[in-house]
Amino acid sequence: ATLCQCGAKDQDLLPKADLAGWRRVPIEPLAEKPVWTIGSDKKTLVIEGVGAKEMLLYDKELGDGVLHVEWRFRKVEATDPAKKVVYNGGIYARTAPDGKIYVQAQVAHQDKPPVVGDVIAQVPDKKERVNVYQTAASPEHPIGEWNTYDLTMRGKSIELVVNGKPTVSWKDCPMPRGRVGLQAEGAVVE
Repeated sequence: ATLCQCGAKDQDLLPKADLAGWRRVPIEPLAEKPVWTIGSDKKTLVIEGVGAKEMLLYDKELGDGVLHVEWRFRKVEATDPAKKVVYNGGIYARTAPDGKIYVQAQVAHQDKPPVVGDVIAQVPDKKERVNVYQTAASPEHPIGEWNTYDLTMRGKSIELVVNGKPTVSWKDCPMPRGRVGLQAEGAVVE
């Protein structure tokens, strides 16, 4: 994944091999296996999400900007034909250090929302999650192919463009700043 906060000065946020500047945050207990590794090309973060459900959050709080992420699911064959392969993950913005308040650009290949191109959020003072679902079919590429996300944050506005196509626009995000990050959940994502 390539992460950058774009604006006056682009900043490459791709983690280093030791994950310095990033922190694992549990959604469930942290996995006892390596989840976040840098690929042999030194340009790709490999997220081993099978058997894990956690976040990797950048240590610095960010405000307005564009978060650009290139990602793909690693295609796998089901070892048990009765079980469906889970392709799930997420890209976080404006997230609290503990991960309990967040905005997530959904990365999920499934039959019903939230799917690739939707935005979900847990905001302060609301028990129910905010769901911002796209009205058209998801513009995701097939499993194994690269996708791009451009998540634009300006004031209360959050807009997501997937593979060059706008998917959702949320005009009422109450969090003006927060951390960016990634989610490991159920799949291998590069």
